[in-house]
Amino acid sequence: MNKKNIVVKIGTSTLLKNNKIDISIIKNLAKIIKQYSKIYNFIIVTSGAVGTGATILNYKNRPKDIKKMQVASAVGQIDLIYTYKKIFEKENLTVAQVLLTKNLIDNREQFKNTTQALTELISQNIIPVINENDVVAIEELKYGDNDRLAAIVAIILKASKLILITNKDGLFKANPDKVSNAKKIDLIQFDSEELNSLIPTSKSGSGSGGFSTKIIAAQMAGFSGISTQIISWKKENFINAIENNNVGTFIKPSNHKLKLKKLWIAFALEVKSTIYIDKGAFLAITKDASLLTTGVINISKNFLRYEGLEVIYNGKIVAKGISNISSEDLNTESLLIHKDSLIIL
Repeated sequence: MNKKNIVVKIGTSTLLKNNKIDISIIKNLAKIIKQYSKIYNFIIVTSGAVGTGATILNYKNRPKDIKKMQVASAVGQIDLIYTYKKIFEKENLTVAQVLLTKNLIDNREQFKNTTQALTELISQNIIPVINENDVVAIEELKYGDNDRLAAIVAIILKASKLILITNKDGLFKANPDKVSNAKKIDLIQFDSEELNSLIPTSKSGSGSGGFSTKIIAAQMAGFSGISTQIISWKKENFINAIENNNVGTFIKPSNHKLKLKKLWIAFALEVKSTIYIDKGAFLAITKDASLLTTGVINISKNFLRYEGLEVIYNGKIVAKGISNISSEDLNTESLLIHKDSLIIL
């Protein structure tokens, strides 16, 4: 039996109580994962290292200074992973610590290696417990929040579902902290205008993410054919989410499953130049054709063969891809981006 993968992300505001790890939550998490371990592989993306370390080091608040944050993360990560290890062992479950930085996914080879390593852990019934490596990640190498990191993990492991556990019962049409009768959204499409309009500009909570990052993570997962369910922590909520029952907010994904290479192009490929195309080229690529040089109107700057390109039509980004030629060859009638190296956005 081929088990499906479920990625579970648990946030700082849920995991920490009075600035300490809430042992009861991890105990119940382990029990439920054990209960469903014959049906699903579980991958955990956990926050809480910085908050835990800050408490141990007697910081008054979560540090914002990069050096203090790195120190707090280094100290807190030990307690965090040891707590998972100790509790999950009681359920005869083995966990492995995995610390990721953004550059592990930006590079195509490292992207594949990360995928292979996680897949091998899962194949041996080992539960990856993943966190961002705050100790070594400078700002430009950071995801900045574990919601988007969880979406990337779900994408590269072709998960059947992403479950985001937070301190709210789901998405609401208004801020439930300010509007007492705010209406919860039970079901929404990943690419709907309504979902996009819900992204707030502010961040909140004791972690580094806010509600906006959860919506963006759901959009990323949805684009890749993965459903997302945003729930608050209760045993029954988690069980209902695993069983696809109506709980929290369910974000419906695209019906299309993308190949790993195209997922990497969509979410990790570094863009070196912007390509502006005409209507004929746009219509062609949307009908599964390659992009030819004859459809190019302009470029933002020169590029080399095998570099990342962003494609714009009528003022909007419509595709990304890997160049088949350098910009020096644009004056010839050539294949600029092969359809196998092109993703329509």
